[in-house]
Amino acid sequence: MQSPQAGRDLNEEDDATDARADAAGDGVSAAAGATNDSAAPARKRPKPGERRVQILQTLAAMLEEPGADRITTAALAAKLSVSEAALYRHFASKAQMFEGLIEFIEQSIFTLINQITERDADPALQARRIVFMLLQFGEKNPGMARVMVGDALVFENERLSARMNQFFDKVESQLRQSLRAAAEQAGSQTPTVDANGRASALTALAVGRLQRFTRSGFKRSPTEQIEMALGLLT
Repeated sequence: MQSPQAGRDLNEEDDATDARADAAGDGVSAAAGATNDSAAPARKRPKPGERRVQILQTLAAMLEEPGADRITTAALAAKLSVSEAALYRHFASKAQMFEGLIEFIEQSIFTLINQITERDADPALQARRIVFMLLQFGEKNPGMARVMVGDALVFENERLSARMNQFFDKVESQLRQSLRAAAEQAGSQTPTVDANGRASALTALAVGRLQRFTRSGFKRSPTEQIEMALGLLT
């Protein structure tokens, strides 16, 4: 069960976590925005790295649109006002574009996880904050959330879904590590078993809430009443 003090601690750092997740989630958009701000009135050709960022930012934005079951390179090129050939000068395939989004998700989430584990000494609180941060990241980046739960990858290369599965396996592994330490502190006779079960339940909770968020058209917040759920599982 979550202690009253742990609940207060989680609330006290909501704003800080929100700011970090927001900063991570806005990375692609911010880079693209910087490119737009620096553009001269006469249309200027962006540098290769800038164009890659624009493509990924636009793809993520299109994933937030209603009915975005499958995004074609033709639709993406039209959105960017370029030819499909121009897209392939920066990415070898559409699968590689999705890999770019997945890399962004991985780098953002695991950077934040490292910050949480380095800052928080309480291992049970670490686990709660990791799950909360993961859900908050998805809520602030709806297009990325569709990639995370695989909805945006249904018609794409199978290796993309496999990579997202590996992503959640790594998150679960970190949760097991934190929860084992918490079980040992609590005097559990079976800390590994306890940690495995709780980490699995927390990962399933995170995936399920993100799926409900994306499949509700982003109407059901993945963080609603989350503190109660996390308290029951940690």
